[in-house]
Amino acid sequence: MSGSETVKILGISGSLRRASFNTMALRAAAELAPAGMSIDICDIGDLPLYNDDVRAAGFPPAVQSLRDRIKAADGLLFATPEYNYSVPGVLKNAIDWASRPPEQPFDGKPIAVMGASPGALGSVRAQYHLRQCFIFLNGHILNRPEVMIGAAGSKFDADGKLTDQATRDFLAAMLVAFKAWTLRMRG
Repeated sequence: MSGSETVKILGISGSLRRASFNTMALRAAAELAPAGMSIDICDIGDLPLYNDDVRAAGFPPAVQSLRDRIKAADGLLFATPEYNYSVPGVLKNAIDWASRPPEQPFDGKPIAVMGASPGALGSVRAQYHLRQCFIFLNGHILNRPEVMIGAAGSKFDADGKLTDQATRDFLAAMLVAFKAWTLRMRG
């Protein structure tokens, strides 16, 4: 990748809810992306539950599409809610499907993690569990800045726009760091 090319990021939300704060946060990230970065948001709602018998017969089309999109992206941006102090099952399911051999697409991939929740901690525990998944998969996680959007209901308007300026500034700073991290990882 030369310095003049656009860094192509695939955004994945761990929530299927229509009014998901995490999907809203990904949309805000796409809006706030620095020059030379694009963010395409992927919907994981069509993935079947992971079943190795199904995988052995061949990846379902939705899974193959996800794997191809991950492989084609320069980096990945995950936005995760926190369910029961951890990663939502739908997001873990997507990672489990995508990570199966051959050539699991997370290997060496630059990854950033953020999250939003109605609670005060902004999905902190889920984010740390998500980071643990990528240790084994050899994803290269951006360590900081960390983006944890607590009290998310007060930071987005009725149209899903991130209106809290301090959060917008912090998210924009993370995206600048993630662009630099992605370029560094790609050499």
